[in-house]
Amino acid sequence: MSHAVTAPSDVVSRLEKAGQAHVLSHWDRLKAADRAALLEQVAGIDWDSLPELIRTYVTGKPAVEISPEDIEPAPYFPKDHTIPGRGWNKSKYEVMGEDLLRQGKVAAFTVAGGQGTRLGFDGPKGAYPGGGITGKPLFACLADWIVAAQKRYGRTIPWYVMTSPINHAATVEFFKQNDYCGLNPRDIMFFSQGVMPSFDMASGRVLMNAPHEIATNPDGHGGSLRALWNSGAINDMRARGVEHISYVQIDNPLARVIDPVFIGLHAFAPDSSGEMSSKMVAKTDPGEKVGVFAKAQGKVRVLEYSDLPKHLAEARNADHTLKFNAGSIAIHMIGVEFVARLNSDGRGGSGAGASDPEGRAGFRLPFHRAEKKVPFFDLSSGQPVNPAKPNAVKLETFVFDAVPMCRSSIVYETDRIDEFAPIKNAEGTDSPETCRRIQTERAARWLERVGVKVPRDERGECQCTIEISPVTAMGAEDLDTARLPKRIEPGQSVVL
Repeated sequence: MSHAVTAPSDVVSRLEKAGQAHVLSHWDRLKAADRAALLEQVAGIDWDSLPELIRTYVTGKPAVEISPEDIEPAPYFPKDHTIPGRGWNKSKYEVMGEDLLRQGKVAAFTVAGGQGTRLGFDGPKGAYPGGGITGKPLFACLADWIVAAQKRYGRTIPWYVMTSPINHAATVEFFKQNDYCGLNPRDIMFFSQGVMPSFDMASGRVLMNAPHEIATNPDGHGGSLRALWNSGAINDMRARGVEHISYVQIDNPLARVIDPVFIGLHAFAPDSSGEMSSKMVAKTDPGEKVGVFAKAQGKVRVLEYSDLPKHLAEARNADHTLKFNAGSIAIHMIGVEFVARLNSDGRGGSGAGASDPEGRAGFRLPFHRAEKKVPFFDLSSGQPVNPAKPNAVKLETFVFDAVPMCRSSIVYETDRIDEFAPIKNAEGTDSPETCRRIQTERAARWLERVGVKVPRDERGECQCTIEISPVTAMGAEDLDTARLPKRIEPGQSVVL
C-alpha cells in the first residue's frame, strides 16, 4: 500500500496563515527533487508579512502620503562651483575624497541583477557591449574606473557586485572567462538580491510558474541595502576598513565609479550626515521620465516622475529654468554604518524594523506597485496561461527611498554628458546609439580642452567616434598631449 507524502507541517501552517496554501496543492504529485526545490523557494519568502503587503499594495493601492503643498525643490551643490552666492570649494572636497581613497576607506558597489532581454541580448546585462567602439562589456567599462583609481591612489578598492537569481551563475562565469576585468578576484564579491512573489491582481494569491515553482521577480534595487547585509558584504567591508560605498547601476558605462569630489562632499560637507548622498543632472524638460529630488516634510527625497504633480513639474524660475530640475541618475555614496544600522536595529525611519524569514533583524523600504502581464500555471486546469492584459502585481523597492531615512542628505549636480548615458532600450532614447554619441561628445570635449581639433558639423555634433578608457584618463586633465593626435578626421574612429 502506498502512502501519500505530506508536506512539512510547519510549512503548511505558515502558508495557510498567509492565505497561500495553494502553493502546495500539487505536492503529492511532485518528484522528490521538485519538492525540495519548492521548499527552498518557500523558505526564502517572508510569508508572515504577505497579508499586510497584499492588502496595501495588491488588492489595495497605497495612498500618497505627501501633499503638493509640502513639496519644495531640494538644495544641491551646483556643478559650477563658482556661481555667486552658491559657490563651494570643489578642490578642498576633492583632496578630502582622495585622502579617503588613499586610506582604503572606499568600496565600489554595482547593482547588476538584470538580463539583456530588452536589448535582444542573451545574458547578464553587464556582459552587454558598452564601449562605443571597442564593444567592451559594461562590466569592463565600470571595472576600468576601479583599475585606474587603484593605480592612482595606491590602495585596493574592493568591488561588490549584486546579481539576481536569474543571472548569478552566468555573471560569475563571465568574470572568470574575462580575467576578472583586470582586477584581483579576491577583491570582488558577488551576491544575489532577494525576490518577491508575483501576485494575482484580483485575489492577491501568489502565482505559480509550475506546480513546483513560485512565480517571483527581483525585489528591486532597493533590495541592495538588505542584500549587502545578508550576504556578509558589510562585514567584509568593515574587516577591510571600508567606510563609504560608491553605488552605481550596471547600465550606465559613463558613471564615474570612483569620484573623489563626490566622495569628499558625502563624507565631509557640513550639511551631509555621511549616510547617503546622491548625484543629479538637470532635467531636459518637464516630462523627462526620471525621478526628481525634492524636499518634503523636512527631508530630501526622490519623487517618481509620475508622483510629481504636473503644475510642479512644469513650474519655472525667473530665469525660465525648471523649478524642480534635479533629475536622479541612480548614483549614490552610502555609508557602511548607515546600511549596518538600517539592517541591525531598524532605526531607518518609516517602514523599518521588519524581520526576515530567517529571524535576523532587518528593515524594509516601502514597496512600489507595478501592474504587469505575468504568464502563470493554472493550478485548477493544470495548464499554462499567457495573459493578454495585465493580470498581476509585482512589488519592488527603490534604493532612493533610503534617502529620507538619513539624518541629512546632500545632492551633487553633475554634467549629463560627463556621466549619464544609460543603455536601457535597443533603439531610441537610452539606447546603444545614444550612449555611443554621448561617450564621443564627452571624449571630444576632453580632447578639445587640451587642444585637439575634433570635427563637428554646423549643428556642433561630432563627425567622428571616440572612446577614452578611464585607464587612459579619468578626466581631461589626465590626458597626455604628447601621445594625442593633433586632429581627428571626419568619420574617424579613435580609441584612447
